[in-house]
Amino acid sequence: MSWVSDGGHRLAPDAAPPWLKPLVENAKDVKRAYRRRVPADVLAMVSAANAKAVMTGGGRDAAVLVLFSGPWDSQSGGLPDDADLLVTVRASTLRHHAGQAAFPGGAADPGDDGPVHTALREANEETGLDATRLQPLITLERMFIPPSGFHVVPVLAFSTDPGPVAVVDEAETAIVARVPVRAFVNPKNRMMVYRSDRTRRFAGPAFLLNQMLVWGFTGQVISAMLDVAGWAEPWNTDDIRELEDAMSLVGHDGDCAD
Repeated sequence: MSWVSDGGHRLAPDAAPPWLKPLVENAKDVKRAYRRRVPADVLAMVSAANAKAVMTGGGRDAAVLVLFSGPWDSQSGGLPDDADLLVTVRASTLRHHAGQAAFPGGAADPGDDGPVHTALREANEETGLDATRLQPLITLERMFIPPSGFHVVPVLAFSTDPGPVAVVDEAETAIVARVPVRAFVNPKNRMMVYRSDRTRRFAGPAFLLNQMLVWGFTGQVISAMLDVAGWAEPWNTDDIRELEDAMSLVGHDGDCAD
């Protein structure tokens, strides 16, 4: 087994189950798939903001945990029916990104020893996740999020049994859910979403589930991973909705069974 060190935390890409290997082995393509759905003018704006942040020393380092759970073996050889992905919904009272679905994670603390440490620490603080029950596999390429100014590193991990997870602090987190990956794959749960203060050219992939609307950075990353892993099914990219209209459907539509 090959090991790559990340600030004292060991990454083991070879520890991925067979059904997850297509994503792990082609992880370099996730950012490319992510950027493919971003309009050229928006991508240019993001690239310029990233370059400015790098030159001025602005922006903060952050990391999120992308935790897949499920059996080691798959009868079909592909995505198991009971594979799931850990997702949270931020509290509606928060100043930034209130009510938004996200991977557990956040800004790096001075004492953190790399992005894996950040992602695991934040996941424990938000969901009570026991980091000893999972295996970090790889880190995806760092991505810049202009609205928040964060340079985010997604940390891909796997567990056959992550143990109990739940909301730890209701002031920060409203929902913690292990969402079936097939709920994201289901074309009936997919749409494009844009914010009313922007234009339809800013629309990005979103997932309408029974407890949440997954959109923005998280929706983009999940959509890109489905494409790269070969799990995505054809869906209606012409179904474009304003964010508030899409949010109003939460709890009334979608096929996810958390």
